[in-house]
Amino acid sequence: MHLKILGLNHRTAPIEIREKFSVSKEALRCGLENLDGYDGLSEAVVLTTCNRSEIYAVTAEGCEASLYQFLNDLTGGNIDKKFLYEYEGENCAEHLFEVAAGLDSLVLGEGQILSQVKEAYAIAKMTAATSTILNTLFNRAIASGKRVRTETKITYNSVSVASAAVELAAKKLGGLADKSALIFGAGKMAQLTAQHLLSHGVKKIFVANHHLSRAEEMAAKIGGQAVAWEDAFTGAAHVDIIITSTGAPHYVVKPWQTQQLMTRRGGRGIFFIDIAVPRDVDPEVGKIKGVTLYNIDDLESAVEKNLQARQREAILAKKIIVEDVAAVMERFKYLNFQPLMANLSERAEKMRQREVRKILSKLPDMTDDERKILEQMTRRIVRKLLRMPMMKLNASAGTDSENFYTQAVKALFTDEEEKIFAKN
Repeated sequence: MHLKILGLNHRTAPIEIREKFSVSKEALRCGLENLDGYDGLSEAVVLTTCNRSEIYAVTAEGCEASLYQFLNDLTGGNIDKKFLYEYEGENCAEHLFEVAAGLDSLVLGEGQILSQVKEAYAIAKMTAATSTILNTLFNRAIASGKRVRTETKITYNSVSVASAAVELAAKKLGGLADKSALIFGAGKMAQLTAQHLLSHGVKKIFVANHHLSRAEEMAAKIGGQAVAWEDAFTGAAHVDIIITSTGAPHYVVKPWQTQQLMTRRGGRGIFFIDIAVPRDVDPEVGKIKGVTLYNIDDLESAVEKNLQARQREAILAKKIIVEDVAAVMERFKYLNFQPLMANLSERAEKMRQREVRKILSKLPDMTDDERKILEQMTRRIVRKLLRMPMMKLNASAGTDSENFYTQAVKALFTDEEEKIFAKN
């Protein structure tokens, strides 16, 4: 079996490509529940965020086509392979550990990605799409991500996508004191954005969401004001900034709406920041006179702040990752032998029990204490007999001798009647 990654991120694909591969949680669960319909895919975790869509998979030899098909079926697309990257084996593990640590993010050291990795793994595990390999990999990656954040200061000087958006607005508008803002969306990213707006002195925040109750809940947390979705653009005639983060699968801000808004504003300019993937704001909106529009790919300049300090911490984080990846790869060496050793132990135990039953049938007057002694003695004999084959197997893991010892154990301990090792 092979450990593989197939994916794209902010480095390999622009937002107009990435947004086509954004997967809803419902579609994700459905796809993972039907994983057994893809030849050669035995395990999978799908990580999808505003800046990446990745499939971590355990595949059989020569099943690359199944992995591509799974990605395309999940997203409903047929992507040009030039936007994709692939990793295998140890490189796959190293990539995941760097993602979990925030080293592969648009914002170096961002904290939110670790919770997104946890959520992706939880969904896959809940749908029974993971087993020994990916359970081991993701548990170790999450632990490593926590370790990086504990043992380095990589998050101390970092900024999130939300804070980068607000920094960009502050830079372009000459500060945000006494400004007002309208936020479309009421999820985690929207709430983070609101908190950063308040910290920059924004005097009033309006919150619009398809579900008014969620807008009201968020507004209560930040001291803002909820507005009905259908009334949001009417109220926007008096705000300075509109930030969108809805997670909708289509544009929620359209050119004709914005043109009407600009008419009501009497030509007074307005600042849009779209941090959603897929995008919330139709790109044509940016062509309207008086409108300044930025999307998530425009935030890179804003994240340069404190970059040098974070890069020093990233060197320390990388050392931790190298150590943790080596540990998990060492663990994988022995996982390959577990089914073989389990079958060997199971067969030996069945033989022991059969022989004990024969002895007991010939010695009906044995006491309970004598039976216990017999059981203990035969178990010790079995353990001692198996100890050397087990040690040889473990010692050969990852070496040139691995195949030799695997085949030797199968040949020595398999007979034509039981064929207990056939599946290995």
